[in-house]
Amino acid sequence: MKLPKNALAGIALLAIATLGLSACGSNTTTAPDSSESAAAGDGITVYNAQHESLTKEWIDAFTKETGIKVTLRQGSDTEMSNQIVQEGAASPADVFLTENSPAMAQVENAGLFADVDKATVDQVPAEFRPSTGKWTGIAARSTVLVYDKNKISDDQLPKSMLDLAKPEWKGKWAASPSGADFQAIVSALLELKGEAATEEWLKGMKDNFKAYKGNSTAMKAVNAGEVDAALIYHYYYYGDQAKTGENSKNVTPYYFKNQDPGAFVSVSGGGVLKSSKKAADAQAFLKFITGKAGQEILKTGTSFEYAIASEVDANEKLVPIKDLQAPTVDPAKLNSTKVTDLMTKAGLL
Repeated sequence: MKLPKNALAGIALLAIATLGLSACGSNTTTAPDSSESAAAGDGITVYNAQHESLTKEWIDAFTKETGIKVTLRQGSDTEMSNQIVQEGAASPADVFLTENSPAMAQVENAGLFADVDKATVDQVPAEFRPSTGKWTGIAARSTVLVYDKNKISDDQLPKSMLDLAKPEWKGKWAASPSGADFQAIVSALLELKGEAATEEWLKGMKDNFKAYKGNSTAMKAVNAGEVDAALIYHYYYYGDQAKTGENSKNVTPYYFKNQDPGAFVSVSGGGVLKSSKKAADAQAFLKFITGKAGQEILKTGTSFEYAIASEVDANEKLVPIKDLQAPTVDPAKLNSTKVTDLMTKAGLL
């Protein structure tokens, strides 16, 4: 039996909707093409590599305040930055949000960001945004060494992250080298100490460390006594502590401080795509999440990242950001491509 054209159209739409629902159930979804974005209706599209729950809170509050709808496309830092670069001027994305800044630098270096509105820039201190003004910081996370307090005493802790490459740390520490988090830490080391020192450290790391898939898994390994310490970001510890604490009860976070590479604070970024057809709305969204209301959501939420803008203090459970004694790193200069080359050469990827 031949179906009428309107019935065929309905079946096609149903199939598209079903695919969309199944994609939303995934932790990382591929960004849509421009026709799918247009089908989503009015509003802006955000390519999001930040915590999905945090960005959804931002979106809900922004839409309630402005009436502007937001379509969310979730993925990892590298996945989304590569997607945007591949799409180029045809990208349906209006805004790009990340967990770490090397992905932002990749898109910036491809010439795909518009300048951030001055009103937004003025909300964010200079140390939490790139010197170029092509995107801005929206949150931050600190590097920490989480360690088993039953195995390592205070006087045994490394004075510097660089000490983890020394022979006495062989087999004693863990990391997740394939993740964007760890690669951002190495990017900072490269910027601070140069290529030769970074190569040397990565060589020592290869000899000494144990690889795990994901920062939370590395922390769980420390907690379970599989390894003495792990180099991760702070919020994995505080997030677990805020729940049951079962994966961090034997763990203590150690902050290197003293402008050490291990005290690196990674800036989560936000930018507006030059190709956006709704630039005013996209700029309004970026202004909102860096404004007082957006940063308060960050402060009181469950991501435990640092609020950095509009003079909003971080969650009271965190070490104050001014006490981290982080080194000064221009986020625009973090080179993810060079880092992956060096890590591959060292046998870490």
